Amino acid sequence: MRCCVVIPARHGSTRFPGKPLALLAGRPLICHVVERATAARVGPVVVATDDERIVAVAAAAGARVALTRADCRSGTDRVAEAVSAIPLAELAADDAVINVQGDEPRVEVAAIRAVVAELSRPGIEMATAAAPLDAALAESPHVVKVAIDGAGRALYFSRAAIPWSDAAVPLPRWRHLGLYGYRRRTLLRLAALPPAPAEQSERLEQLRALHHGIPIAVVHVAAPWRGVDTPADLAELELASADPALVGEWTTEPSP
Repeated sequence: MRCCVVIPARHGSTRFPGKPLALLAGRPLICHVVERATAARVGPVVVATDDERIVAVAAAAGARVALTRADCRSGTDRVAEAVSAIPLAELAADDAVINVQGDEPRVEVAAIRAVVAELSRPGIEMATAAAPLDAALAESPHVVKVAIDGAGRALYFSRAAIPWSDAAVPLPRWRHLGLYGYRRRTLLRLAALPPAPAEQSERLEQLRALHHGIPIAVVHVAAPWRGVDTPADLAELELASADPALVGEWTTEPSP
């Protein structure tokens, strides 16, 4: 199975315009993500963006680039547009596409490899990652939770505290991480499907896959990494960059 990593990077973020080009430790944020994706050594790395400035920076960082439409509905749609331009001779319908978010400069290399390994199993069409949920964040709507069945597949994703657990029968709770893998054919199918009601209500695009009967395998990682939603998040990472021990789990609720 061949594989490529696609990093969607939109310039016009509502909460943080120009985020992919914001500096972290003196380098644009997108460069850190490209570096992590490249270090995974699972295949070529493509940055899919709507902005020529990001194209230039990503290319200088060693990534391939795909200039996509500015009106993509979601990161998945941007990834799908970039992948649709890759010839089947380079990436067949059964090959893997890994979607690494462009605002996660601390994404774990091991997690990328784990998602690729999961996709290499027969019958797996889509995969993602989850980490144990900190009880202090269980009620936060800004932290996405996932309920997982006995076969390791996602039952549901929610901003609510799921699953509910009787104190006499405690259940593990999992925090969803924004790392996805798909077969090429599954990604293109998913992007062509209409949004699902639960997807629109929860504002979670992965629910489109479950609504339309696409199972999502979930790989477990030890702890979540820190992403960047707002300038305040970036400032915290900048302060923590000198001490790797501070770059792991959020100690407080992430920015809304």
